[in-house]
Amino acid sequence: MSVGLLSLIVLGLGLVGYFVGRARALSMAAAQKRRLHSLPSYYGQSVALFVAVPALLLLAAWLFVQPIVVENRVSGMIPDSLIPEGGARSLVMADVRRIAGGLDSLGLSEDELARLDADQTNVRERLARVGVALGAEVPAPVFSAAKTMRAANHTGSLAMTVAVLALALGAGGFMLSRTNPDMRARNISESFVKALLIGASTVAILTTAGIVMSLLSESVNFFRMYPASEFFFSTTWNPQFRGGSDLGIIPLLWGTFYVSLVALLFAVPLGLMIAIYLSEYASKPVRAMAKPAIEVLAGIPTIVYGLFALITVGPLLRDWLAQPLGLGNSSSSVLTAGLVMGIMLIPFVSSLSDDIINAVPQSLRDGAYGLGATQSETIRQVILPAALPGVVGAVLLAASRA
Repeated sequence: MSVGLLSLIVLGLGLVGYFVGRARALSMAAAQKRRLHSLPSYYGQSVALFVAVPALLLLAAWLFVQPIVVENRVSGMIPDSLIPEGGARSLVMADVRRIAGGLDSLGLSEDELARLDADQTNVRERLARVGVALGAEVPAPVFSAAKTMRAANHTGSLAMTVAVLALALGAGGFMLSRTNPDMRARNISESFVKALLIGASTVAILTTAGIVMSLLSESVNFFRMYPASEFFFSTTWNPQFRGGSDLGIIPLLWGTFYVSLVALLFAVPLGLMIAIYLSEYASKPVRAMAKPAIEVLAGIPTIVYGLFALITVGPLLRDWLAQPLGLGNSSSSVLTAGLVMGIMLIPFVSSLSDDIINAVPQSLRDGAYGLGATQSETIRQVILPAALPGVVGAVLLAASRA
């Protein structure tokens, strides 16, 4: 049974449990709500929560643990002689997973799988029909491991279905058996919901901790293979898949800073001028049309900007600027990347700055006009200084995006 269908069944059982629990509480109270400790809905919620939540938690834990257990079992079936020189066992396991998935899609019986062992051509042809392309001959241990993985996944899925449904029915039946007019259903329901909320917040914390620990462990493994002194102080970045890589981080940091600086030099003045025009000079119809059109730039995927830089802006700058001035013949330059990234950053600067400028009290404008200041003087000497902290925040946000 698929995970989605199993989840829907559990949720359906939870919904049934809600109505059954509510009806049981009312029937035991002889339809007199005043005899119940809590509202009837709390009795239904208690049963529904006991049906759905433990079962769904078990389902999530099973989906996390089962692949680890199966892969550890199957990995031992791959002899070291099949591991490519300089490669990793994970590469062979990736092939095992692909073949197992293909065999699962074919829906073959065990007898048909046994006959496929001796017929490599038939294996390729039948797996190709379900999108699994095999270039070289499939070694017997790999095919055997794929069959074992497929069988283990089927067995695990069946056991998961039985365990999840049994837990849902068992927990729901237990809660239903305890339902009576004196049961503190509201306390149980609210405590359950509180525990769920605490669990949800804990997931976010544990995810953050997991990311940090993963980065630290991978960093330790990396620096065991590559000296930290060369990584932090080398000025060459030249990765090689066959060894002999030069992995100095300084060119990456300098390139990031260089391109980001060019982007900010383009985006900040232009975005700030757009914000001033929209907030102080533009009429309402113009503002209503121009601001959404500018903010559309923030929704364009980054890859589209990259393609735009590669096929349009880069050749344009090369033909009109770089070649006439003798600066080179490449269309991939810092100016190209910075210019296109600056276009991408304009909505961040203009939209946030526009909102901040509009938040400046009108009394400051009226006071400046009353003292005889012109509109441009008011903007330059009153509004922008008042909005400066917010504008700096908009620039910093654009810089982090860059």
